Amino acid sequence: MAKMIKVSFRNLVTLEVEENTRVIEIAKMCQKYFNYPIMLAKVDNDIVGLDYELTKKCDIDFYDRSSYQGNDVYSNSAYMIMILAIKRVLGANVDVDISNSIDNGVYCEILNYELDREAVAKIKAEMDEIVKEDLIFTPLNVRRTDAMKYYKKIKTMDKVKLLKYTSNSYITLYRLDDYYDYFFSKLAYSSKDIDTYKLTYIKNNTFVISTPSIEHPDEVLPFKNIPKIMNTFTSSEEFGKKININNAADLNEIVSNGNTKYAIRMAELNYENELMSLADEIYKRKDSIKVVLLAGPSSSGKTTSAKKLSLYLETKGFHTITLSTDDYFLDRSETPVDENGEFDFESIYAIDLKLFNSHLSKLLKGEKVLLPEYNFIEGKKEYKKNYVKLEENDILVIEGLHSLNEELTSSVDRKNKFKIFIAPFTQLNIDYHNRIHTSDTRRLRRIVRDNRTRGRNAADTLRMWSNIRKGEFKWIYPYQNDADGVINSALIYELAVLKIYVEPLLYSVSEDDEMYGEAIRLINVLRNILPIPSDYVPQDSVLREFIGGSGFYDI
Repeated sequence: MAKMIKVSFRNLVTLEVEENTRVIEIAKMCQKYFNYPIMLAKVDNDIVGLDYELTKKCDIDFYDRSSYQGNDVYSNSAYMIMILAIKRVLGANVDVDISNSIDNGVYCEILNYELDREAVAKIKAEMDEIVKEDLIFTPLNVRRTDAMKYYKKIKTMDKVKLLKYTSNSYITLYRLDDYYDYFFSKLAYSSKDIDTYKLTYIKNNTFVISTPSIEHPDEVLPFKNIPKIMNTFTSSEEFGKKININNAADLNEIVSNGNTKYAIRMAELNYENELMSLADEIYKRKDSIKVVLLAGPSSSGKTTSAKKLSLYLETKGFHTITLSTDDYFLDRSETPVDENGEFDFESIYAIDLKLFNSHLSKLLKGEKVLLPEYNFIEGKKEYKKNYVKLEENDILVIEGLHSLNEELTSSVDRKNKFKIFIAPFTQLNIDYHNRIHTSDTRRLRRIVRDNRTRGRNAADTLRMWSNIRKGEFKWIYPYQNDADGVINSALIYELAVLKIYVEPLLYSVSEDDEMYGEAIRLINVLRNILPIPSDYVPQDSVLREFIGGSGFYDI
């Protein structure tokens, strides 16, 4: 007689099942409690795929695509379906570089085929067929060296180089039909569960794949091609190709060969060139521009970028006065609250708009203004005799969450403003098929800075992230199309440096914490990247805003 074990789901369902029952069987029974197909499971405190076999009494929970963990599984599974479709439609030797997030999608480039709009439509139709076929994503545990031999045989050198720097003796490959691939995350159980996606042709060999997001799990939002952002994105991609760092495997090779300084210096120069180009643009319009506004999502490096841009502007003959909208927060007692009754610091109405615009108007008229400094501990503005006056060749540089929103600077004509949107648009991916979310880069930056400056642990920062993202989608991204310039603040080497600081903090997340699964996911991302000590990171680097040691002493 088969041994029976007890399985409990959220104190809602308790089952007795045979030993070695697969998690997928429990998932089918619990699917009614979820709005979308289950992607992943947590057995006690272990994150497992739906193929996992249960061997003892346990508590079980599940993730669908509305969670960070489940959404990651969903998108990676969609990518594998897309890759299989590409090989069926365009040929087995054709490959694709799945790059970075851009608007409501992920930028992709066919590497060795002349792509057009019709071909993209055929790939989408083939993906639909693969979904209907109900193919199983079959995990295979293989020796790392055998996987390297296989990928070398089929000339997939990005995988060979990546696996060279993987310490595990065994790795997991996934099979879908007759195609094998390596993903560092787990994948779905069946192709039929990946039922919502869209492909949008861009130009040449490029297109965008869009899947449901955590914020919009029930639909695929339309992709919007914003030219300035697309140009910044593609130029950053070209920069990586020029210095032969296309993915983590390439960076790992440079690190292992002792050429770390080269990667750091090239990345820093590329970032500085972006700032210098914007300073040139502002100088060309010096007769009209009096206010430079810089905005971006959390942990984009706004503070350092604003300070460096100010210095570049001063080399052009400007004198700059820098304002932070954070100093214009309303007193705590006047701060608006959200639907849960919590202070909504992300809202533009958390800023004293009346005072801010009054100060702008006075400064632009040449009047002297006493600037406030916000005391975040006391929750109120303080005045410390910081008087400023805007002279004829002076220019205001304003950084803050809402700087692109016209309501923030309603007292200033649009023709007198130069707006800049900043974000880490491109990030070094693991290989051509394993991407790293740009929001993950920002989270890792934020975890390190929060711990260093506020003593906050990683779990608390991860817990805050959904509210931060909610505010970004409401108050930042809708205004990015109005930007006059764009800065990509991602540094091609930065994850290798952040790894040293953030990995121990992620390991501190308790197994019984709801953020444990997300911490493990981020740890698994970082395992693919060799560490770089921070010694060679310049003091004026945007990365110093997060790891500390900045030459801008007041950061």
